[in-house]
Amino acid sequence: MTDTVTDTTTHDPQATPGGEEVEEVDVLVIGAGMSGIDAAYRLGERRPGTSYLVLEAREAMGGTWDLFRYPGIRSDSDIFTFSYPFAPWTGTDVLADGASIKAYVERTARDAGIEPHIRFGVRVGAASWSSADQRWTVQATGPGGEPRTYRCRFLFSCAGYYDYENGHRPDFPGLSDYRGTFVHPQHWPDDLDATGTRVVVIGSGATAATVVPAMARTAGHVTMLQRTPTYMSTLPNSDPAADRIRALLPPRLAHRAVRAKNIVLTETFFRFARLFPEKFAAMLRAGLARDLDDATLDAHFVPPYKPWDQRVCRIPSGDLTKAIASGAADVVTDTIETFVPEGIRLTSGRVLEADVVVSATGLTMLAFGGMTLEVDGQPVDVGSRFAYRGLMLEGVPNFAFTVGYTNASWTLRSDLVSRHVCRLLADLDRRGLGSATPRPVPDAQRSDPRPLISFSSGYVLRAIDRFPKLTGRAPWNYRQSYLAESAGLALRGVRAGMSFEPARARTSPAHATSPTRPTRPNHPDHAEAIR
Repeated sequence: MTDTVTDTTTHDPQATPGGEEVEEVDVLVIGAGMSGIDAAYRLGERRPGTSYLVLEAREAMGGTWDLFRYPGIRSDSDIFTFSYPFAPWTGTDVLADGASIKAYVERTARDAGIEPHIRFGVRVGAASWSSADQRWTVQATGPGGEPRTYRCRFLFSCAGYYDYENGHRPDFPGLSDYRGTFVHPQHWPDDLDATGTRVVVIGSGATAATVVPAMARTAGHVTMLQRTPTYMSTLPNSDPAADRIRALLPPRLAHRAVRAKNIVLTETFFRFARLFPEKFAAMLRAGLARDLDDATLDAHFVPPYKPWDQRVCRIPSGDLTKAIASGAADVVTDTIETFVPEGIRLTSGRVLEADVVVSATGLTMLAFGGMTLEVDGQPVDVGSRFAYRGLMLEGVPNFAFTVGYTNASWTLRSDLVSRHVCRLLADLDRRGLGSATPRPVPDAQRSDPRPLISFSSGYVLRAIDRFPKLTGRAPWNYRQSYLAESAGLALRGVRAGMSFEPARARTSPAHATSPTRPTRPNHPDHAEAIR
């Protein structure tokens, strides 16, 4: 971004009266996970004169893929659409394991020259916008708990939507009486050895469906204890068509072709599921029936809702159903009455004996990584605001956030948001503007709010009122369709529904410093088509 601020890279660092150094950049990105690295790449690619920093609370990049270490951790979306459009995925598994994804994020950041712009161990607490300065001031704590202050012209939250510190754990009665090992997948002990033990995994979502077959390889026996069944889809963990395409075409072109294929297929299957839920459910059942009998399917794999009311779990190569069919694992559908010393007593009266209990009971949702917002001294109640195009907040200037699709890969939408932010920054510069603010939602639309994340899953329902809302009309909604939204965001431009303020002349405060200006990434890609 260019305005009358002088280049602060030549200024010597100076401390504020509180003793901390202030770093000032054009754009401040919160989070160095999949979305944050995507945002940094797009800024470097499309805004080579724009300075930026990425603040990451953890000591390493990767986000989810650095945090979760439970057995079998993998993507629940096909990796060709989950990976970046500008960095070809070279592996062969359709649902890639967590370690491979983390290494891929790190390699992408390294190759694109993003690493020097990341500040690790920096936890953001609050951000305050000043209309007079047309700047955000962000208060954070450093690796040693010391205060850190940052200033930026544009604030971009790529911190996801759940609490990295605390996973959801119900208040299980009698848990203190339990004599075995109780763990949550979000905080998996490095020294846990469940070889030969009896394991109960509480839950039926993607985490449980991953942990059960992974632990069943070495445990004595694993039981998946679910209150409600989940729709599950078996699919091969290899893609022969993708392999053929990659054998014929150069890596970048092949990656685009495979992504395009999978984007279309994913959206086609989703639309089919919503239009013909009974037929789609029958297709899913047929996949499970390769390993399981009708009695097992009827008892444990018939959810009381329609497909995609909650996310459909993907089972690579049927590993879960094969573990159940082999006897290494089983499924129990019941509710917990209480924990007892030897395990869990169910409402039916049955006791599941367990040496290890895994509470795969979901996430705790948290907007913007817990960062609080303030505009001109007034706190922003995020839960009462509406989301402009699902990526900005009404009444909040120069602020964007990333939230992904519920029916497709998260990264598809995070890249759309990053590109839209770059277009907005370019428009501000071209017109000599200092800020862009989504206008208030018309009163007629406020009476019918829609959730930002339209899922009936428990983890969503528990916290959705703390997230911004949508309406039924543009620009205060976004479509759960990459194909429609990628065209819509490009065609509608960045000005509809927005108000703007001219840039105010200013000089940089003497205490501010800025990192070296970013260089262009090694893989430029300016096309707006499906990638």
